Amino acid sequence: MHSDSSMAKQKQPLTGKALIKEVCRRIRVARSYWDAHNNPACRRERDRALALYNTLTKEQKEQIPQVLRVWLRYRSEKYFGAHRTPPKSKRKSK
Repeated sequence: MHSDSSMAKQKQPLTGKALIKEVCRRIRVARSYWDAHNNPACRRERDRALALYNTLTKEQKEQIPQVLRVWLRYRSEKYFGAHRTPPKSKRKSK
């Protein structure tokens, strides 16, 4: 497992273990924003985490720690799901 600075690895799309690690990192960052009651930042990080998470294969998703997956899903549904009024709503098509 090689470590490179977080700046360097943003250039090319992440794959494999690096991608899984990045998803975990983003979920943890979002969780820390959540705990700090910083909702806009939390939403932004969670959206990024979810976007990356959705690119994972089923096998890769299973490598994400359960606690992080549950948090992502739970927060997604309960607080940021389609039934909630999004801030400054951009999408009216439903």
